[in-house]
Amino acid sequence: MLRYLLLLAALFFLAEPAMARRIVLLAPAAGDILLQLGLEDQVVGKTRSLEEFPQAKRVGSHIKPNVELVKGLEPDLLIISSNRFFSEQMAETVGAETMVYNPQTLSEILEQIDKLAQLTGSETAGTELVQRLRRQLQGLQPPVQKTRVIYEISALPLSVAGQSNIICDIIRTAGGEPFDFGTGKIIKLGSEAVIVSRPDLYIYQIGPMNQNPTAPEERGDYRLLQARYLKVDQLEWSRANSQSFARVVELNRLLVRGEE
Repeated sequence: MLRYLLLLAALFFLAEPAMARRIVLLAPAAGDILLQLGLEDQVVGKTRSLEEFPQAKRVGSHIKPNVELVKGLEPDLLIISSNRFFSEQMAETVGAETMVYNPQTLSEILEQIDKLAQLTGSETAGTELVQRLRRQLQGLQPPVQKTRVIYEISALPLSVAGQSNIICDIIRTAGGEPFDFGTGKIIKLGSEAVIVSRPDLYIYQIGPMNQNPTAPEERGDYRLLQARYLKVDQLEWSRANSQSFARVVELNRLLVRGEE
């Protein structure tokens, strides 16, 4: 009888999925999601650009992580932004489960929240977060007319958000019309392409990728445009996470009411 009970107990624990308890975060955008899920104490490693998770060890950048440092932290979950920067061979060296966090749309953000919640045993918190983010979009109002929008990633060299950038889905969901300059995340342009496009709204970010740009309305060529200009914070707009939904609401208000 005892042997039978021990066998049942062993089968029960084998059936239970292993939950991630030690996380190394190499995709900065996912940091916000982990905080929202209440997993701050489970992050043991992070990229050097993240100010959150003060207890976590810095393991390099998301582009050049230190594999030995990552391995030494004995993680059971790696969150990466691309296999381009953290290959399958590197993941095998560490020996932890790997999740790619790289959503390009709001819907994909919700899907990634569900997946993270499942991997970390935070299903209840994940469901609540998804429901809250969906509710944020319920009050959106359709603008009277489409507003053609360009989002500047950097001024020198000039680059803008492409169709696979979360920014374009934010603009579309808010009721705007992002210019289609290509399918990539970041598209390099000449200023003449902007002039020809004649945007109604020109959004430009300030942050690590665009530190001290001249205001677009003060640039010689751009004086030909009849556009409105909006300066935004890069880290608040360019990272695909729960903050993206707040940006939709903010932009929708501007498009509908003309608020700056």
